Amino acid sequence: MEEEEKRTVETAFVRVDRENPDAATMALAGEIIRQGGLVAFPTETVYGLGGDALNPDASRKIYAAKGRPSDNPLIVHIADMEALAPIAAEVPEAARRLAAAFWPGPLTMIFPKTDLVPTATSGGLSTVAVRMPNHPVALALIRASGGYIAAPSANASGRPSPTRAEHVREDLNGRIDMILDGGPVEIGLESTIVDFTEDVPMVLRPGFVNLQMLRDVLGEVRTDPAILDANAGKNLRPRAPGMRYRHYAPKAPLLIVEGPAERVTERINCLAAEDVARGLSVGIIAAAETAGLYPVGRVRDIGSRSTDEEIARHLFEVLRDFDEEGVDKIYSEAFDTPRLGMAIMNRLLRAAGHRVLEV
Repeated sequence: MEEEEKRTVETAFVRVDRENPDAATMALAGEIIRQGGLVAFPTETVYGLGGDALNPDASRKIYAAKGRPSDNPLIVHIADMEALAPIAAEVPEAARRLAAAFWPGPLTMIFPKTDLVPTATSGGLSTVAVRMPNHPVALALIRASGGYIAAPSANASGRPSPTRAEHVREDLNGRIDMILDGGPVEIGLESTIVDFTEDVPMVLRPGFVNLQMLRDVLGEVRTDPAILDANAGKNLRPRAPGMRYRHYAPKAPLLIVEGPAERVTERINCLAAEDVARGLSVGIIAAAETAGLYPVGRVRDIGSRSTDEEIARHLFEVLRDFDEEGVDKIYSEAFDTPRLGMAIMNRLLRAAGHRVLEV
């Protein structure tokens, strides 16, 4: 009954051209946000669920639509650097260097907030997370709506993040006003988050802008232990999206098997064979190099380890595919790849509830 009560809005589903979004459509979507409504839209990372970042009621609607805990802060999206000063009380020179290098792009930075940002948007914190997306539709919507859009990923809380508009419709149809379909996203993992309220900049969530890229610009950069550790900071208030709560989870239990490739394939094959013999349906997430070594189960080649951008782009889509197919269990290889391995494993570990089998 509670689920039915949430589905009270007629959600418009509108296709837009990624490079040249229709001005009338963007004006309509912008007006929905100006009036306190919610619009899902594509970015280069994942689809976002947008509301007026300066309107506390709009932020509360975002939490309600997603079923998201209200102490999990939202990211404020802007379209130009001039929009930063009114919402960030202090922007250090190091942050400006990162912005010059990676904005617009898949990078979020955390600053002390001004009073212009309501605590309903910041998750009750005195800080604000800010990003400038690199996507024509996202930038057009931000400008049409007044310059500040609060936007977490456009999925039901805890579910795999949406990389296509159809994923948004699966989770949020009837809960939001509009979905802008700009096609599949390019990156497939949420933005890197760097906290500038620390003495040394700290990565709170890894993403496409990896640690080495950050250090190439800034020099010293630290990483939060909670990125890959299930216990680090679990009793603390989350400082950024995705830090404490279980995220990205498929419906079936997911187990990551980690170790030398030969042992990993052997163990997954053994576990999958036992499950299939008991009448269970099994999904297996594998790299291109090893996907052909699994004779049972529904095997998904997620991409080559030599091109981990492909692995990142397909991860959430594969998890959602297994949901749709109704598998009973999922086994995944670990992906400790050089460039995006930390980001991929961060998402996989949270999707698995940090269930890892080392072999």
